[in-house]
Amino acid sequence: MSLAPRLDIRQSQSLVMTPQLQQAIKLLALSNLEIEGFIAEEVERNPLLESSAAEDSDAPDREPVPEVRDERVAADELVAGTGDGGEPALDVDYATESHQQDSVADGGSGMDGALSMTGASTGGLGGEDGPDLEAFADTSLSLADHLLAQAGPAIPHEDAFIAAHLIDQIDEAGYLTASLLDVANRLGVPLVRVERVLATIQTFDPTGVGARDLGECLALQAKEADRYDPCIARLIDNLDLLARGELTRLKRMCDVDDEDMADMIRELRGYDPKPGCRYGGEPAQSVTPDLFVARTKAGWAIEINAATLPRVLVNRSYYTELSGGQQDKASKAWLSDCLASANWLVKALDQRQRTIIKVATEIVKQQEAFFLKGVAHLRPLTLRQVADAIEMHESTVSRVTSNKYVSCARGLYELKYFFTSAIQSADGGEAVSAQAVKSAIRALIDTEGAKILSDDTLVELLNAKGFDIARRTVAKYREALGIGSSVQRRRAKALEGVR
Repeated sequence: MSLAPRLDIRQSQSLVMTPQLQQAIKLLALSNLEIEGFIAEEVERNPLLESSAAEDSDAPDREPVPEVRDERVAADELVAGTGDGGEPALDVDYATESHQQDSVADGGSGMDGALSMTGASTGGLGGEDGPDLEAFADTSLSLADHLLAQAGPAIPHEDAFIAAHLIDQIDEAGYLTASLLDVANRLGVPLVRVERVLATIQTFDPTGVGARDLGECLALQAKEADRYDPCIARLIDNLDLLARGELTRLKRMCDVDDEDMADMIRELRGYDPKPGCRYGGEPAQSVTPDLFVARTKAGWAIEINAATLPRVLVNRSYYTELSGGQQDKASKAWLSDCLASANWLVKALDQRQRTIIKVATEIVKQQEAFFLKGVAHLRPLTLRQVADAIEMHESTVSRVTSNKYVSCARGLYELKYFFTSAIQSADGGEAVSAQAVKSAIRALIDTEGAKILSDDTLVELLNAKGFDIARRTVAKYREALGIGSSVQRRRAKALEGVR
């Protein structure tokens, strides 16, 4: 064995993710609104790219990049680097596509400005004349701004920094989340001074703001309403007993009869447990659908929401003008890179839409009973089932269904909603989805009336409906739906009966 240095030539295979392939995979996981922001960044970076949102799309010197029509490369082949033509393509099979758009640039009249679906149901969404959801956003001042405006004339100047710090520690519900002793130590002031400032803040609007717990919040509102007598004070001090429905014990502690106890409970119900929620906070964000599904005479029509996707164009005349001038080698290389990047981006966006349409088409095919009859007919479905049906990799389907919403006649749903685990049928028939079981549990509890159904009773009723399900699974699904146990529901019924 020689120990001398030498040079060897070896051949090996490796998987290399090119920047273009990384970008294409990244685009699959983005929603339409995220794609819009990504396109805006690319248009700003690349002088050869233009968006029709700001420019006239019919200008003669701006043409969409022509599409490549002869590629049929699956996603796993693309990742493995086995695609033809030098440029990897995304998942697409042009021979089996049904409802699709030809490119990002394609647009027309329809429920999202793309396919023509006259008379198709869109679930109340779409169309330029639809309601402006932004008009419903809360434009009021935040809670902190509202409190600071009141603190100006009410708090002495030398205590203004204490008030500002305390207001900063009040959460969106209106509760003070910091310890007064910690605030005093942090600011280097006496505790009594901090308590005095807090007492002033607790007189601000909304009533109950600055409280440190629910009891103090209700007490502040009772004092404001001039209803804070010893009886209601004892009731507020024992809210845990009220939550458990121990009304007999509470009546004895408060020394009141049934009528007075009912009156005090009605008084507490009229107070706001979260007074800060009436002000500010982040405005509610409306969810914009990425896909539309509608029933037509010819079958199911599926289309991308093109209203949220700007039309990306390549300015070829500008490229010709720049390339025709005198340039050094570095400038020519940079211009070529810009053109290649622009061509790839338009192509990647086009392939992204085709992939999304392909996945959505298979989901609608698998869950057709849901779109026709409702959630009770939702079938068990996994990512692998869809991936095998459309001959794509499971990870590709996972990226396509992430952060994307579909609008149909039954409402707005996330694509992940249609993938649920299976519950075996009690009679040996076809398995049902977990969502269908949850829907059945909610329906049973909503109609239970005065006779509260225990989890064991729910199991028996579900078995009678053909669901082979265990008690612990019923409890898990009930908790996931935000429904209390039979004991909690029975106490709530008892409190509702106190008028």
